[in-house]
Amino acid sequence: MVRQDTAEVAHLVQVLETASKKEKQAGKKPFVCKKSTFDVANSQGISVDSWRFMDWEYKRNDLPTYARGLFTTRKKDGTHEIAVRGYDKFFNVDEVNDTKWRNIENNTRGPYELSVKENGCIIFISGLEDGTLLVCSKHSTGVRHDAEVSHAQAGERWVERHVSATGKSVRDLARELHQMNATAVGELCDDSFEEHVLAYDQAAAGIYLHGINYNVPQFSTCSGPDVHAFADKWGFKKAKFVVYEDIDAVKKFLDACAETGTWDGRETEGFVVRCQKNEGGKGPFQDWFFKYKFEEPYLMYRQWRECTKAVIAGKVPNIRKHKKITEEYLKYARRQLAKDSSLAKSYQQNHGIIAMRDGFLRERGLNGSELIAMEEGQDAVTNDVILVPIASLGCGKTTVALALTKLFGWGHVQNDNIPKQKNKPKKFALDITNLLGTHPVVIADRNNHMRRERQQLMDDVFPVIPSAKFVALQYVHEPKGQLLPGIREVTRQRVLNRGDNHQTIRAGTKDSTEVIGIMEGFLNRFEGINTDREPDKYFDEVIDLDVAADSRENLYTVVTALHKCYPHVVEKVPTPQELDDALEWAMNDYQVQIDLSHQYGGKGPKEKNKNKNNQVGPAPTSVPNPEALAKGIEYFCISLPANEVSNVLESLFPPSSEPAKAYLYHQLKNTRRIQPAFHVTLIHRAVKKDRPDVWDSYVQQYIQKMKEKPESDPTVAPALAPVRVRLERLIWDTRLMTFVARIMPPGDQELAGWTCANDIPHVTVGTVSSQVKPKESNDLLKRWLEVGSGGDTGIWEAEIPGVKVVPGTVGLVMSRM
Repeated sequence: MVRQDTAEVAHLVQVLETASKKEKQAGKKPFVCKKSTFDVANSQGISVDSWRFMDWEYKRNDLPTYARGLFTTRKKDGTHEIAVRGYDKFFNVDEVNDTKWRNIENNTRGPYELSVKENGCIIFISGLEDGTLLVCSKHSTGVRHDAEVSHAQAGERWVERHVSATGKSVRDLARELHQMNATAVGELCDDSFEEHVLAYDQAAAGIYLHGINYNVPQFSTCSGPDVHAFADKWGFKKAKFVVYEDIDAVKKFLDACAETGTWDGRETEGFVVRCQKNEGGKGPFQDWFFKYKFEEPYLMYRQWRECTKAVIAGKVPNIRKHKKITEEYLKYARRQLAKDSSLAKSYQQNHGIIAMRDGFLRERGLNGSELIAMEEGQDAVTNDVILVPIASLGCGKTTVALALTKLFGWGHVQNDNIPKQKNKPKKFALDITNLLGTHPVVIADRNNHMRRERQQLMDDVFPVIPSAKFVALQYVHEPKGQLLPGIREVTRQRVLNRGDNHQTIRAGTKDSTEVIGIMEGFLNRFEGINTDREPDKYFDEVIDLDVAADSRENLYTVVTALHKCYPHVVEKVPTPQELDDALEWAMNDYQVQIDLSHQYGGKGPKEKNKNKNNQVGPAPTSVPNPEALAKGIEYFCISLPANEVSNVLESLFPPSSEPAKAYLYHQLKNTRRIQPAFHVTLIHRAVKKDRPDVWDSYVQQYIQKMKEKPESDPTVAPALAPVRVRLERLIWDTRLMTFVARIMPPGDQELAGWTCANDIPHVTVGTVSSQVKPKESNDLLKRWLEVGSGGDTGIWEAEIPGVKVVPGTVGLVMSRM
């Protein structure tokens, strides 16, 4: 028996209340929590509060509880009580870091209980203080406003049916659950109420009890045998389970079941695995779940369902996989819909889905797994496969790509090896299509981190090779709020450590701040795969990779996934020694062909080339003169040390800050919208016509600097002079934040003409989205001068205490070619 601690529950409710009101907890990153209050029917005036986190929040490591389905209430004595407690949110194998097999093996212990995953809607059952039985769905209870029967109501009717069959009453059940301080968790499977993917006839319908959780903040649940004993006592159906003592036996069992998508002679979606886990082999073991979902035939069944609904709605169905068999199914579905016009309305209300599917399977004389096996035999993929990395700098995409070419002899197009030219993306796609003529697989090696890049690639390839199969090798970056800190640490270390051994990021030559700024740009622009929209819905497969993992692990993940998806392309998984040798070649023996003409942030001559006599040797260089280079200047600025500016910024928002005042700062910080580098813009080329005197003055100083050092690298912008910048106050509204700055000479020197073309020199801190441009700081400061801050102005300001002067360097930024 596990009892509630009144003080612990009171603290939990207080934290959830604060979060539901969008107030900031001291020292905590904000999380989203929705509160809903429900009156409990037939009770003595009792109401319960439902607390709901957004799904992505469950991947954080600092939530006050991870219960997915949590209801609290007040007792007669005024204290808080947990009334309903669902499972802690659990994830599929490989969905999060904790459910990677290596971590499951290292951090969990048996016995491992594998419960078959029933296919319905989750129902919570508990008892209240006054003897009332409370039946809830995941986040609600009671009557729906549209007069339809709610999941909670349907569950309540089934509970009454089950319990009455034992000769007991629902009040008896309520009293026992309240005395146990527990919530019974079941799956409502009733096709007459709502169909899902698997069929439940009248005899199989009901509530399948699969868990009993204690009503405490930390997850604590009963064993499978105890759950079955409770189900027998109260008349519920039982979710079957098997038990294994070691994880190797678990993996072997799951892999065998996944081959057919069945267990014990019945199709099933997969299993929920119950065990105990600690953190990294340290600390006490606690109850923990993960799931293992079968991909097929359930993905195909779901696709049939969504495609049928699209046909009914007059939309073009989105067929991602199993194209031929799905088109055959849709022909059958259209015939049935034409015969009976009432089917469409029922289908949209989730009735008749299984009957439509089963009718087609009967007509074909095969089940779903047999159709897929037949399809694979008829349409075995043997060529025209394009591997598309989705990555940012430092993920290791090229290392994995090179190892694949060493293992299988596949084609490999490196975008970084294509010189800058007009229509470079089309040249990239053309090289891929050309290589597909001689290679079954080609790796499209560029970051492809934005949707428009993936769209361009597909738009250019499909007209030439309609049969192309696109496979995404996605280095997972989302949710960014959770993953980016770790990704930054790992990728920066990799990029800075490799120095100049890269075509476009010469980290050994460039200033580390510049390199980090380039990397931040890629991270901010990164758009993860979303197969529900174009162009990502046209990927035939998506293989998720871990940025933090080493290339050896990601290489193994890729080859095993490709072997499973395309067994005629990767006929067998290479041995560990073969994988090691391929990676050794990629990392040590392969020579990076560095070409300065297309590096990020500048251009330069090739180090080696062919001369007029077609002999390999030093190429004659043609370095543009300073006047020509000056035409590529984007803007002049004063660069500031990021750490000093960040320290000033952080000091203005201590934990005791008023939440409303600190809201934008925390929003920018938590969404990674604070600039990675800070500067005062002196003049931008966009306004050089308005201030030609200022622009020309700076250009002449740049030309003079370049002529003073003719041997310097023309791709590296020179520093023009040291200055000092005083940060005077911080100004912000709901969209952006900026420092008011004063440009000061170093020591007693004159300003040397470092005029700022903006009315107020400033340092933009960040904007809430990419739609809000940093140049809008000018508009904000203009309004601030006109109306001030506070009151109804919508503008906040904070004065920097004392005198804060930071060193700066006058320089310039060239246009990116």
